[in-house]
Amino acid sequence: MLYVADLRERRERTFLVLAGFFLCSMTLLNVIGITRFIQLGPMALAVGVLPYPLTFLCTDLICELYGKARANFLVSVGLGLNVFILLVLALGNAIPSVPAQSMPPWQILQLAAPVALPNGEIVENSVGLYQLIYATTSGAMVASMLAYIAAQYCDVHLFHFWKRVTKGKHLWIRNNFSTLLSQMVDSVMVVSVTFGAAYFRGDIAFQAVLVLIGSNYLFKAAVALLDTGPLYLLVHYLRRYLQLPGNETAATVVDPVVSA
Repeated sequence: MLYVADLRERRERTFLVLAGFFLCSMTLLNVIGITRFIQLGPMALAVGVLPYPLTFLCTDLICELYGKARANFLVSVGLGLNVFILLVLALGNAIPSVPAQSMPPWQILQLAAPVALPNGEIVENSVGLYQLIYATTSGAMVASMLAYIAAQYCDVHLFHFWKRVTKGKHLWIRNNFSTLLSQMVDSVMVVSVTFGAAYFRGDIAFQAVLVLIGSNYLFKAAVALLDTGPLYLLVHYLRRYLQLPGNETAATVVDPVVSA
């Protein structure tokens, strides 16, 4: 027999797995961020974007299986984690480093010519490895946090809006329409804020900014459309595994003693 306590533990473990993937993907976006740009077919992407679409799949699954309150709670936890990462980076940058002669060789990068870092600092001959990571991460993180707040809360709200409109039917509508719209918000905000200062300094052309926005959104939209099939499979399997009939969520379902 599967008792209420065992069933609730099963649901909490599943939530923990989904939350773990969400937070890991979101953290990777901020940590590796714009440290490298890659060419994926016609798209020019920051490497940190690669795991980010998974966050929308996780929030859609949590919305469907656990309800709006749980999804909003997870987004809020992610926001707090963003702030924590930024504070740790700022603290590490503020504390004085050991003398240059005491640094291991791999901590110093030799540059052939002056380079403008993403935070606006100009380095002439050499730059510390942490300084480079901080410059490419901290500025992008501010943009990422603003985009994250807008996009993730937008995704959760739109998912439940479409669920009400369709009366719980047509999962693909609430999945795709919520994700496509929220990812448009995310793509425009994160690229605009990250590279806005560089554009006004003349370090990047407006056309390049548009290419980054278009590539960013095209990749996320393509992944969002492709994950519709996996979403249906996961919802079908997890509803049976978590004993959630119909359109019930873990927050609303009544838990009798059920058989395994």
